[in-house]
Amino acid sequence: MHLANHAALRAHLKHGGVIAYPTESCYGLGCDPRNRAAVQKILRLKHRPWSKGLILAAANLQQIARFILPVSAAERATLDQYWPGPYTFLLPASSRAPKLLTGKHKSLAVRISAHPEVARLTRALGPLVSTSANVSGAKPIKTCAEAQRAFGHQVWVLPGRIGKRRAPSVIIDLQSGKKLRG
Repeated sequence: MHLANHAALRAHLKHGGVIAYPTESCYGLGCDPRNRAAVQKILRLKHRPWSKGLILAAANLQQIARFILPVSAAERATLDQYWPGPYTFLLPASSRAPKLLTGKHKSLAVRISAHPEVARLTRALGPLVSTSANVSGAKPIKTCAEAQRAFGHQVWVLPGRIGKRRAPSVIIDLQSGKKLRG
């Protein structure tokens, strides 16, 4: 993504816009996690119930500090073993975390990605919702052209290549250490 596009993308997200962008294993849908209308749009596009919650991709934990409870030094050491990388951790949510992000859970799903496009986007734009760009239960979208066909003008599709992973990110509950996906 060119620097000239940052301002236009930032404005698009600020005004409730949704983007489709390449991630580790497929194209993802993203928006500003603080914009309720944009998060609701993603849920509608995916036919996904709000109760499941959504993943946030961030450049670092400071970007989402308002949404999570403080992380201990031991917990930080665990996270540092996996991040940046294709791992999503469930972190205890603060009372400021929007319910559309946590769903029915008391935790927030967070990933600090090593994928070049995701890392570049989150560094430039802040945290983003990161959910697969497909209707819930349908086959994941793997290319920019597929995303454009699927969503037309409903989302701003960013060109790029997905990573080499075949499966979505592994999900781990930080407090219990239990692997929930992957």
